[in-house]
Amino acid sequence: MEQSLDPSGNGGAKTNIDASPLLSVRNIEVVYDEVILVLRGLSLDVPRGAVVALLGANGAGKSTTLKAISGLLKTENGEVTRGEIVFDGERIDGGDPVRTVRRGISQVMEGRRIIADLTALENLRLGAFTRRDKEVARDIDMVLSYFPRLKERTGLAGYLSGGEQQMLAIGRALMARPRLILMDEPSMGLSPLLVKEVFGIIRDINRDLGVTTLLVEQNARAALSVASYGYIMDQGKVVLDGTADALRDNEDVKEFYLGGAGDQRRSFKNLKSFRRRKRWL
Repeated sequence: MEQSLDPSGNGGAKTNIDASPLLSVRNIEVVYDEVILVLRGLSLDVPRGAVVALLGANGAGKSTTLKAISGLLKTENGEVTRGEIVFDGERIDGGDPVRTVRRGISQVMEGRRIIADLTALENLRLGAFTRRDKEVARDIDMVLSYFPRLKERTGLAGYLSGGEQQMLAIGRALMARPRLILMDEPSMGLSPLLVKEVFGIIRDINRDLGVTTLLVEQNARAALSVASYGYIMDQGKVVLDGTADALRDNEDVKEFYLGGAGDQRRSFKNLKSFRRRKRWL
């Protein structure tokens, strides 16, 4: 089977992780409405060919980080006021979202954001809107090989199940032939069985196509099962980072994100928020 989606042109062979970062976020601050400070000196690196997890509770600033990278902050009256974002050696903070896609960055938005009044096939074609080559049809076949369920759905995308809509959103992002995919909460609203299936597909896409992935998730266990490295955010900044194995073994991560420390599950009833902040800081 042809692997025409591979952005490196290596025929879909597995791409080894390169230590040099494809993406570097360097000490950025993000402000909304010229008043609300959301990100406070956030820095992270995403190596070429890697899956990197960005974890944290609601309101930590994870989605804002992705929007700063993809250029979508302007749609919400936000801006990067300090620091820089570098993609493949070129500074991109404050750039136009369409140009960002053409550079090779695609975002899978939180809540899927598929076009409900279009079919699955039309949504996939929409994902290739920045392309001018003649291989769109081949790439649609490639996407459907990863998501065969979509091939059977000929009606409007709004009638797809939640899991199918998430698959469609990922497939649509792939149609732009990205070098980097930003995924925002792909497990949201899915059953445990579908979460396992979707994360298995994320792993396969990274392994087969070599597409670098920055994965925002609250489901830390699922995210760390596919990531090689992870960052944990709290109150707009990174408070902990390390390899996926190191984070899984960290007692604080176990307590607050993996459902218990060690062999004993802890109750959250008596835990005060300042205790977590004190541990992180």
